[in-house]
Amino acid sequence: MAHDSVPDQPHVQSHVREHVETIATHEQRFLAERTHMERFGDAVGAFAGSLPFVGLHLCLFAAWILVNRLRIPGIPHFDPFPFPLLGTAVAIESLMLASFILMRQTRMGRRAAERDHLILQMLLLSEREITASLSIQRQLATRLGLEHVASDKDTEALSQPTSIDSVAQSIKDTLIVD
Repeated sequence: MAHDSVPDQPHVQSHVREHVETIATHEQRFLAERTHMERFGDAVGAFAGSLPFVGLHLCLFAAWILVNRLRIPGIPHFDPFPFPLLGTAVAIESLMLASFILMRQTRMGRRAAERDHLILQMLLLSEREITASLSIQRQLATRLGLEHVASDKDTEALSQPTSIDSVAQSIKDTLIVD
């Protein structure tokens, strides 16, 4: 995003940039706080999900099968068809990769939960700020003699504090499927 995209509103740009930098700082801190094993697991998971990993395995499997099927001088057949040793190696590798991937997903899930909690806190703060702003606006409208604005039913309802517990219970009651 170019910093000059909204030249008439530089405060908006610096405000957005500040939020982006804050988010980046949180993400960098999260990555920096990983243990050596988590970093290793992330590296394995990232490599396992790449095209070079697939290509390497295709080459290894092809070479394994060719060495054990063709007569190549000086190279004995060490895993005859149906390649039980290859099958065992692939099964062990699959188990290890699945473990690394699950560990990475668990850690990423914890990070997503942290983000969700932060988002929820920000939304609750925003709701409280908006409610206060609407209340002040209604008070100003009353002082200015704009009773029709101050007594608008929707604005009046929205200017009252929202009970998060009641909203959560309403959602829970609505989403319950027998």
